[in-house]
Parts: sequence; structure tokens; C-alpha cells
Amino acid sequence: MSAIVLNEVDPKKRRFLIIASSVVGAGAGAAVAVPFVGSMFPSARALAAGAPVDYDISKVEPGQLVTIEYRGAPHWIIRRSPEMVAQLAKNDALLADPQSNDSSQPAFAKNAHRSSNPEYFVVKGVCTHLGCSPTYRKEIGPADLGADWPGGFFCPCHQSKFDMAGRVFKGMPAPKNLIVTPYKISGTTLTIDADIKGA
Repeated sequence: MSAIVLNEVDPKKRRFLIIASSVVGAGAGAAVAVPFVGSMFPSARALAAGAPVDYDISKVEPGQLVTIEYRGAPHWIIRRSPEMVAQLAKNDALLADPQSNDSSQPAFAKNAHRSSNPEYFVVKGVCTHLGCSPTYRKEIGPADLGADWPGGFFCPCHQSKFDMAGRVFKGMPAPKNLIVTPYKISGTTLTIDADIKGA
């Protein structure tokens, strides 16, 4: 009868067990780390929400407003008629900030029409008072807004009025002009993109 030696170690089995344990441990560590690392990168939905938005402006008729969602807010593209553009210069006496000195717009839009091209106006469709969405009221002198109404945007929540360049009227609850988001026009494509350089 032979005696069993308990303190004898098989180096091959030990090496195998160490390697197998290391592989299983590394796999478990990777399985735990992947979700944490993945959470540091924005989802496809988040990227899409902030991605630039293109629109074919050749489809827009004079006087028409088109609503585009960009970064969770409505943005309006308005193709102003020549009459609408001509009216802008006549509105200064009605406005709180006619030169848009205390308002948010790209450098190229700091002018009377607040755009790079007087015909096309791009603005965030959110009132600067409490974040309501104004209505587009392009008609001149309607009975409910008065004979001096030059056309523009009316916020029914608290009665703030803006002209066709998004400039707020004097004495309104809204403290500033509507926000012009950076954009660019290339041919017939208008791109809304807050990250446009030099805007």
C-alpha cells in the first residue's frame, strides 16, 4: 500500500489554473467595464438631436413659414416677401432693441433683417419671456392686434409681440429679441447648425 503525499504540487495544473482564473477574471472585468465606458459616449439619438439639420429652401414660398426641430426646439425658416423685407426698416419706432444690441444672433445676422440673406429668416421659435411658442401672424393690421401691427410673431400666453425679424416691441413682457440660431445657405440648402464657425 502506497502513501498519498499531500504537499506535492503539480506545476502544470497550477499554471493552468492561474491562466484560467486570469482569463475568467479579465472577461468579467471587461463585461463590467464596457457599459461604464459606453455610458461616457453620447447615444445615436443624442448625436442626432444635436446634429446639423438641412432643408431645401427652394420649396418655400414667399410668406411661408416652415418649422424644423433642432436640439429639441422648434426653429422657423421664413421666406420673406419683398414687402415684408421693406416693412422691417419702418418698425424701429415700435421696437425695444431695433439694432439687436442686447440680443442673441450670429455676427452675420446683426442687421435690420437679422439674417445673412434678407429673403430668408431663421429663428428659434421660442419666446424669450417664458419659453412659449409664438404664433406666426404675417397679416398687417388685423383687428385683434391693431391697425399698427406690421406683421410678425405674437405670443398668446403673455401678449409679447415681435416683428418679422424677431425683434421685440417696446413694453412687452419678453425682455429680448427672438434668438437667431447660426445657419448657412449653400445653393438651395439651408443648414441649421449651432456649431458653425465664425457665426
